[in-house]
Amino acid sequence: MCGRTCLTLDPDEILCACKYPKKTIKKEPESNGNDDKVKDEEGSDLETPEWRAEFNLGRRYQASYNIAPTDITPVIVSAAHFSDAEDQKCARVVMPMMWGMIPFWHKGDYRRHGLTTNNCRLEHLMDSKLYRRPFKRGQRCVVICEGFYEWQTAGPAKKPSEREAYLVFVPQAGDALIYDKSTWSPKDVKLLRMAGLFDVWEDESGDKMYSYSIITFQSSKIMSWMHYRMPAILETEQQMNDWLDFKRVSDAEALATLRPATELKWHRVAKLVNNSRNKSEECNKPVELAAKPAKPPMNKTMMAWLNARKKREDQIKAEQSDPSDNEEQEKEGGSKRRTSSDGSPADSPAKRPRFRDFRRAALQHSGGSSDSEVKSAER
Repeated sequence: MCGRTCLTLDPDEILCACKYPKKTIKKEPESNGNDDKVKDEEGSDLETPEWRAEFNLGRRYQASYNIAPTDITPVIVSAAHFSDAEDQKCARVVMPMMWGMIPFWHKGDYRRHGLTTNNCRLEHLMDSKLYRRPFKRGQRCVVICEGFYEWQTAGPAKKPSEREAYLVFVPQAGDALIYDKSTWSPKDVKLLRMAGLFDVWEDESGDKMYSYSIITFQSSKIMSWMHYRMPAILETEQQMNDWLDFKRVSDAEALATLRPATELKWHRVAKLVNNSRNKSEECNKPVELAAKPAKPPMNKTMMAWLNARKKREDQIKAEQSDPSDNEEQEKEGGSKRRTSSDGSPADSPAKRPRFRDFRRAALQHSGGSSDSEVKSAER
């Protein structure tokens, strides 16, 4: 399957990266229109595709390290969809479209059709009410990206948050590193190209939205260790021509061009790519090179509350660590007693007076009574 991609190029850079060998239609004398052959024009330069920006309900393509379904991304289509001119039969157009085909029968908010349409299973394409119609209309497209992210689901079952994520891409020439844009330029980068289908949906006002789905099939050995599904990757220019040229190449022939990729590379990436809101340039780097994501800024209200709480805690600690003189004396008197040389308390606190002591002092003061009288009075 394919659920996330990476494309960090601006429109001008995409057109530079999508240049293609110029093709011409050569008709054999005895052939009819269906048997036309496409051949390279010897000595010709590379052709630059046209950038066709549709309204798409006001939405625009934005380069991103972490593209998710419902985002707008550029795809390649045949120029013959928009012109019947002879020189447009082999020409290519780059168009921004929304990832996730909108069902043609849907009414209302285009985001609320309730179906998961980012991928189209090749096995069920001809049986699908959603995909069969655009395929029969020749609405084939090629989805371009620097690479797609895949999560390892093959092997022992793991929770989604525990699955390892990988960036899958095509081998680059020389020392170019797909995750380091300083090592390559748009004119020599090799983009990953996936076969897809597109359709055009109209809202109640008649405004159009172009949307697409990526075709997938069962993984071959090259990717089966990672995931049981993989996208249909177009590795050669001949595959690109056969898939895009809907006027010359029949439906059966077009499907025959879809086969598992033979050369792919990948590296494990940090799990911050799991969240589609993370658009950091660390997303596509090897996990060992990716910097740890910075903590998100704290809400101002929460920060003020924490500061006030810290001040109260500091004040309480200060009061506990700096007791008054009386408290200090009471602590010393209760915990440590000084004694004289004969062992008696030297400065022990005065004992609480008792009633009998008070009575004895009163009798003695009044008449100088003897001890026997005092004891009798106490009784």
